[in-house]
Amino acid sequence: MGDALAIIAIVERGNADHIVKMAKKAGARGATILYGRGTGEKEAKKIFNMRVESSKEAIIVLTEKENSEPIFNAIVDAGELKETGTGIIFTTKVSNLVGLHHRDDGKFEV
Repeated sequence: MGDALAIIAIVERGNADHIVKMAKKAGARGATILYGRGTGEKEAKKIFNMRVESSKEAIIVLTEKENSEPIFNAIVDAGELKETGTGIIFTTKVSNLVGLHHRDDGKFEV
């Protein structure tokens, strides 16, 4: 097994399905989408003097490091993440990975 890497993107709610579809076309084997809300000062908007928080989707893609660059770039392009205010993306190493026993090609086996 190569080094595992997590690609994590946080985008506006409603955009994750399209982004994950493009990530899969670039080689991602799957993704997890989590729902949340931003807590930064600019995240909250006032409508009729009521505070409304911005909903977010967090996308997590696990991949091997050597396969990560095209997936990362596909997410950036699909989410237009180079544009201000569209979201963020980052990677982090994964260690102690357990639970992907269903993979039959030997990748991510523990």
